[in-house]
Formats: sequence, C-alpha cells, structure tokens
Amino acid sequence: MNALEELEVWRRSKSLAVHIYLLLADCRDYGFKDQVCRAAVSVPSNIAEGYERNSKKEFSNFLRIARGSCAEVRTQLEIGREIGYVPEEKAAELLDEYLQISMMVQGLINHCRKTLKA
Repeated sequence: MNALEELEVWRRSKSLAVHIYLLLADCRDYGFKDQVCRAAVSVPSNIAEGYERNSKKEFSNFLRIARGSCAEVRTQLEIGREIGYVPEEKAAELLDEYLQISMMVQGLINHCRKTLKA
C-alpha cells in the first residue's frame, strides 16, 4: 500500500470533515456542532491512525471505528436536516458521500480480512 495521503478514502473523508466544519461554522447550537464535527473528523483520523500502525489487524480495527463514525455523521446529518440546521440539498449530497465513504472503508476491511487469511 502507498502512503496514507494516496488513499482516496482518506482524502475524501478528510475533505468531507472540512466541508462539515465550514457548513456548520455559523451554527449556534454548539452541542450539535461539536458532536457532528467530532464524528466527521473521526473518520479520516481513524483511517490514518490504523494505517500507521503497520498491522493489517489493527488497521482493520480502526477502519471499523471509522465506519461507525460514518454512520454517526449520517445520523447527525439526518437530524440536522429535520431540525433545519442543514439544507435539504446539502444534506442529501453529504449523506450520499458518507455512504460512499462507508462502502470504501468496508472494502478496505474486506481486503485486510482476505490478506490476513492468506
């Protein structure tokens, strides 16, 4: 595997975290804002931490955490949309992207699992 920065899933999830921060920059509900931003940052952070562990088993564990964080962000985006913090169109776009990230992370988990068995 190449350097962390070359992993598309890491790059995309990092960009999404930045996007979430910018989207909620003016949100005055600091509890909501903090929770969704922390979950968004957790995705690329866990991918990075697991990648740097140099162990497929540990990488796989951190990827599972990242996948859970994707689900957390999706839930928070749905709530944000329903209470009017996130515009409908933007929520749909971000939900789709987080679903794609989640599938990419699952693909990496599957790859790690295969190589551990080989």
